[in-house]
Amino acid sequence: MNLIRIVIAEDDQQIAEIQKRFLERIAGFELVGIAHSLEDAEDLIDVLQPELLLLDIHFPTGTGLDLLRKLRARNSSVDVILVTAAKEVDSLREALHGGVFDYILKPLVFERLQETLDRYHQHLEKFQAMQTLGQSDVDTILPYSTTATSNDGLETRLPKGVDALTLEKVRSVFSTHSDALNAEEVGEYIGASRTTARRYLEFLVSNNELSAEVSYGSVGRPERKYKNI
Repeated sequence: MNLIRIVIAEDDQQIAEIQKRFLERIAGFELVGIAHSLEDAEDLIDVLQPELLLLDIHFPTGTGLDLLRKLRARNSSVDVILVTAAKEVDSLREALHGGVFDYILKPLVFERLQETLDRYHQHLEKFQAMQTLGQSDVDTILPYSTTATSNDGLETRLPKGVDALTLEKVRSVFSTHSDALNAEEVGEYIGASRTTARRYLEFLVSNNELSAEVSYGSVGRPERKYKNI
C-alpha cells in the first residue's frame, strides 16, 4: 500500500506542530499539508485530495463540523478523524452522522493517535483485499459486532479487536490495584503491548467502568492514566 496522505486542519500552530511531529513517528503516513483555517483546509483537500483529514472543531470563522458537512454534501471521499477539545455529546453525535472514522479528545496523546492510525491502515487494507462482500466481511468493517457481559451484568457490544477474555484480564488488574495505571503498566500485567492494553482501557472508559486522566511525566510528555471509578 502506498503512503496514506494526511492533511492537518488545526488553528493553533503549536498543536498542529505537535500533530506533525507525532505523524513523523508513525510509519505508513505522509503529511501533505497543514491548514490553520477552514478555508485553507477546504482548498488543500480540493487540490491535494488526501485520504485522511485530522480536523479540529473550533475555528475563529466556524467549526470543523461545518467543513465536514460541506465535504459530505459534495461526496468528498476524504476520511476524517476529529481531534478536538469539544466534549459536547451533540458534537460527537453530529460527527458520527458525518461519518468520521474516530473522535479524539485533546490533549492529544501519541499512543492514542498511533492506535487510531493503525486501525485506519488496517481498515483500508481490508477494503483493498475484498473482491465480493459477505456478512463476515461486513462484520470486520463495522465497528461493533461481538458481545460480552459488563460488571453490572448487562450485555455490552464489543468493538472489533476487543475480546472478552482479554477484557476480563484488564478488569482483574483493577480489581487488585487502586492506584492509577498507564497503558504500559497494564500491558505488563496482562502480557500484552501498550497499544493493545490501551485499546481495552479506552473501551472500559467509554463503558464507564474506568476513569482516565492526563498526567505529565518528568519530561512534560502527557500520558493517560486509568483507575476505577
